[in-house]
Amino acid sequence: MNCTFCKIIEGKIPSTSVFQDELGFAFADINPKAPVHVLVVPREHIGSLAAADKDNRALLGHLLWAAAEIARKKGLANGYRIVVNTGQDGGQTMDHLHLHLLGGRMMTWPPG
Repeated sequence: MNCTFCKIIEGKIPSTSVFQDELGFAFADINPKAPVHVLVVPREHIGSLAAADKDNRALLGHLLWAAAEIARKKGLANGYRIVVNTGQDGGQTMDHLHLHLLGGRMMTWPPG
């Protein structure tokens, strides 16, 4: 598979790891949009949220928990944003499900 995020998870592409366990891996975004910008990805390759199925329910919840845990450890007590871009029209640019954890500044709405 030629997936950049799979290669990051496997250690074939360097990253700044923030969190990892048997289900997920989180790393600093190389093009941050906020003082804290972390990508939380499942170790299992799932192309997008739209590709997730009933069997992925627990994994999806785990990824949200991991993002909240990272936010706590990063001191984002004033708030943060979780974004999941899905599909081309949704702004997804990497074909591997991932959550963006953004924080450390006031978020605006709409996001753009």
